[in-house]
Amino acid sequence: MAMTACKTWIFALTAAFCVAAHAGERLLGTGGVNTIEGAAGGGLVPWATITGNGSANQVGGTAYATRVQMPSHYRLDVVGASVGWHDKVELSLARWSFGLADTVPGKTIEMKVLGGKVKLMGDAVYDQDVWLPQVSVGAQYKINEDEDLVKSLGAKSSRGLDLYGTATKVWLGAAAGRNVIGSFTARLTKANQFGLVGFGGPARSSHLLKLEGSLGLMLRDDLVLGAEFRNKPNNLSLGDAATDSLREESAKDVFLAWFPCRGGSVTAAWTSLGNIVGKSAQNGWYLSGQWNY
Repeated sequence: MAMTACKTWIFALTAAFCVAAHAGERLLGTGGVNTIEGAAGGGLVPWATITGNGSANQVGGTAYATRVQMPSHYRLDVVGASVGWHDKVELSLARWSFGLADTVPGKTIEMKVLGGKVKLMGDAVYDQDVWLPQVSVGAQYKINEDEDLVKSLGAKSSRGLDLYGTATKVWLGAAAGRNVIGSFTARLTKANQFGLVGFGGPARSSHLLKLEGSLGLMLRDDLVLGAEFRNKPNNLSLGDAATDSLREESAKDVFLAWFPCRGGSVTAAWTSLGNIVGKSAQNGWYLSGQWNY
C-alpha cells in the first residue's frame, strides 16, 4: 500500500510539473535546481547559473520544497522561491524548520535566508569555444529566530551574512557524448551548521573563506547524476572535551536529479552532514521537488 501511494504521489507531482505554465529557452537541466539556501545550483552548493528557465530577455523563477531526514531523527524542511531577471540577477527566499528530535524534544529551529546573485560574465553552456566559465557573485543573509538557544550553545549572533563567488561550466559531449557540469564556489561565512546554530563562537567570530564544489554527469538529457562537497567553519569547538560535541565537519552528497520537463524537477540524494550538536555520522536522505517557469 505504501509503495502504491508513493508511486501515485510521484506521478501526480510529475504531471503537475509538466502541465504548469513555463517559459524559457535554456538547455534542460543545465540551470540546476535550488540549494537548501534558495540559490540556483545543486542541493548544497550554489552555481553561477541564474534561477528559472528564462533566457537573456525573459523573467523566470522557481518554487520548491525540500526534506532532509537523518538517522538521529533530526529533520530539516525547507520551502522557498526564487526569481531570475534576464539571466542576470537572481533573488531568493528560503524558510528552514529544523526538528531537534530527542536533543531538545519538541523543539524546532526556524531560520530565514534572503539571497541575491548577480552574473558577472560568461555563459556556462553556450561559450563552448572558450575555457572561461560563467561567473557570478552572491550574498545570503540568514536570520535564526531562536537567539536564546543558539547563544546558549556558544554562538555570538543569531544573524549572519554569507558572501560567495562561483564559477560554473557545462562541457557538451565531454564524457562519451554526455554533458558534464562542474561548479566551484568560494564562500566567506561564519555560519555554524549553515546558520542553524547561529554565527561565530568561542573559536572565532570573523568570516572564514571556505570552498565548495559540485560535479554532475548528464546520463540523459533529463537525468543528472552528481556529487557535491561543502567545507564549513568550526567556530563552536575549542578542541577540548567540553566543546567536542559542537565540532563541525564538512558536508557532502551524491544526488540524482530528474527533469521530466521544463516545468519542474525531482532530486533525490544521499547526504552526509557529519557531526551535528552531539550526534555524529549524520548521514541521511534528501528529497526535493521544484516547479519552474
